[in-house]
Amino acid sequence: MYEIDKLLKEIKRVHFIGIGGSGMCPLAEILFNEGYELSGSDNNETDTLARIRNMGIPVVLGQKAENIEGAELIVYTAAILPDNPELLAAKASGIPTYERADLLGAITRMYSDCYCVCGTHGKTTVSSMLTQIMVQCGKDPSAVIGGKLPLIQSNGRVGKTENMVCEACEFKDHFLQLAPDVAIILNVDADHLEYFKNIENIIKSFHKFSTMATKALIVNGDDANTLKSIEGVDDKDVISFGIDKKNDFYADNIEMVHAFAHFDVYKKGEKVGSVKLKVPGYHNVYNALAAIAAADYNGIGISEAIASLEQFGGACRRFEVLARTHGLTIADDYAHHPAELKVTLEAAMQMDYNRVWAVFQPFTYSRTKELMDDFAKVLQIPDKCVMTEIMGSREVNTEGVYTSQLAEKIPGSVWFNTFDEVADYVLENAEEGDLIITLGCGDIYKAAKIMINRLDK
Repeated sequence: MYEIDKLLKEIKRVHFIGIGGSGMCPLAEILFNEGYELSGSDNNETDTLARIRNMGIPVVLGQKAENIEGAELIVYTAAILPDNPELLAAKASGIPTYERADLLGAITRMYSDCYCVCGTHGKTTVSSMLTQIMVQCGKDPSAVIGGKLPLIQSNGRVGKTENMVCEACEFKDHFLQLAPDVAIILNVDADHLEYFKNIENIIKSFHKFSTMATKALIVNGDDANTLKSIEGVDDKDVISFGIDKKNDFYADNIEMVHAFAHFDVYKKGEKVGSVKLKVPGYHNVYNALAAIAAADYNGIGISEAIASLEQFGGACRRFEVLARTHGLTIADDYAHHPAELKVTLEAAMQMDYNRVWAVFQPFTYSRTKELMDDFAKVLQIPDKCVMTEIMGSREVNTEGVYTSQLAEKIPGSVWFNTFDEVADYVLENAEEGDLIITLGCGDIYKAAKIMINRLDK
């Protein structure tokens, strides 16, 4: 038995360092519903932090050593720096201290039918789709999702069955802590290169993850890197999805209607239904097929799964329309990798907007440096590109990487240091019929909210 599994059977008082993070919040919700006494801290006010407080969990803003007093177990997020005062105090105190991925692994081992959704892109959307299908089809799953699902008004839920849907992130190999019964691999692309160094190492990690599944692999049969990652894994069911007709599940007769996909679904060459998606972008054909294949494996009727899927309006921060006001549409999206920006911005450009404004916050210096030319290429897709300075998060800018360097490669782009400056510039120059979409996995959504507040006033 893992040490943390044993510990969870013996203790009741858990403290979360960085409790407001999208990955931490649902774990706190699950433990709270399981009867644990929780406390937490964070550095920034967020919507998730407000939700945690509303559950009755005490949260301190600002991280200080005394915040950990009374805890029998301490959980911290990978986003905090090694010199965090609470983390230092925790390690000095002798209180058992675990990274968030360790706790998530322990939670996945509590369920015998755990569907772990991994891949460089699309994890949150597919986790949300599958959770919505399971909830609406009476499967009562527990879930840990990287974004808020409107249906459950949360990014986590506690069910009363053995079903669990878990978003499995490859960052620093965290997904190797999990216990997948069914591993869903959406795609394998170059990201987190500050850790993996190259695509070959990423493929090796996904291969190891695929060997950990106890029942089945559900994989993108059109993605060469995904297929490489499962080579030699032949001791479990392998179910493929994609556009190519060689896949077990495939889409045909795809029609893009103002960026929304309508298509027929085939299983083993037989048509089993038709789908009209409410989430934009061709890439969501793949996401929908993955969710349908997983639902089918779980025993859900395909027609029932499709009926639920057609109600799915997206997870929060996934092309989420925040406001339509004064002739402008303001949306927000989590896209932070060039491949994600490409599909999101291409979808936006297919819609009936006058112009598309991309308001982008680069995230981490290493990613911005490694993929700068790719960022520069995709940020020329929209009509207008406005950027902020890079959000370093867990990194220190040792190599002198700045947004100004990226802006030089994007004709007509502008960048600003503050969200207020971004909002001023965009609102002064936007015209009726324009779409303004904030993009990034940091806190760029705050710029969208500033614009909405100013328009409302």
